[in-house]
Amino acid sequence: MAVLSVVIPAYNEEMNIGNTVRTLKEILEREGIEYELVLISDGSTDRTFAEIMKAASEDPRIRGAEFSRNFGKEAGIFAGLELSTGDAVVVMDCDLQHPPEAIPQMWKLWQEGAQVVEGKKSSRGKESLFHAMFAGLFYKIMSGLIKMDMSSSSDFKLLDRKVVRVLLELPERNTFFRALTFWAGFDTRTVEYEVQERKYGKSKWSFFSLMRYAIANATSFSTLPLQMVTFMGMVSIGFSIILAIQTMVKYLSGTAVEGFTTVILLILIIGGFIMLSLGIIGHYIARVYEEVKGRPKYIINRVTENVRGNVEGAWKREGERKKKYDQF
Repeated sequence: MAVLSVVIPAYNEEMNIGNTVRTLKEILEREGIEYELVLISDGSTDRTFAEIMKAASEDPRIRGAEFSRNFGKEAGIFAGLELSTGDAVVVMDCDLQHPPEAIPQMWKLWQEGAQVVEGKKSSRGKESLFHAMFAGLFYKIMSGLIKMDMSSSSDFKLLDRKVVRVLLELPERNTFFRALTFWAGFDTRTVEYEVQERKYGKSKWSFFSLMRYAIANATSFSTLPLQMVTFMGMVSIGFSIILAIQTMVKYLSGTAVEGFTTVILLILIIGGFIMLSLGIIGHYIARVYEEVKGRPKYIINRVTENVRGNVEGAWKREGERKKKYDQF
């Protein structure tokens, strides 16, 4: 019988773990879906992993791991995919803003042949006007950068095991999960859902963390910002040509002493373009530097007792690790 894995990354969500586990178990058992729950504590500083261990001790279908520090949501998602064993995998948030009631519909579409079932937001729920505007701008920019419509996308999706294997084989360290599922292709369907309100706690995303997340994903998934450097250079050359003509006209007309304001503006414009260009190039150099070092996406500190494998670096299943070592 086919098994569904539900991957749930969590950061300081001790109050949500128990409620999330109970809700998922109730829905999946009612629908007759064989399942396992994989919870990843992303370097939480509260009792998140203690709650995961408690849930795992009560039900062998619940497994979990704890990072040695906070590596970010992307690392948490990929660690969960690595630890999952189901024929299909659903990724969702721990705070239940991704409604688990949509999972049976995703499961049904998978049984009908879909390899990726994308959770599409029909409503963003209650959020501030500023946050809604920023999120809309972010997705519009990302859609333009990667040439895919991400206006209503989220990390809430179901993946066939074949798709999971493809994602896990990607060698890059800087990943953008929701964009990579677009990039991978496969037969994709959509399920609409409304973002739910949190029952416990507050969102861990601040404006500045969202900004860092947006910049990191833009530079890790697209080279368009680098092409903007060339565009800005052409604009600077255009300004220079116009101002050079203006300077020659003033010189020939005997008014060359004037124009200090123009010179200052020209210096500021070109200087601004240069600094922005260096910043963009710097981000790409940083991405290359991180990839070249070859460090793992995450380090697992502890796992629940029902997880097999060595707790070392990027966790690998015993068979895969042994196979790798046997090659030498």
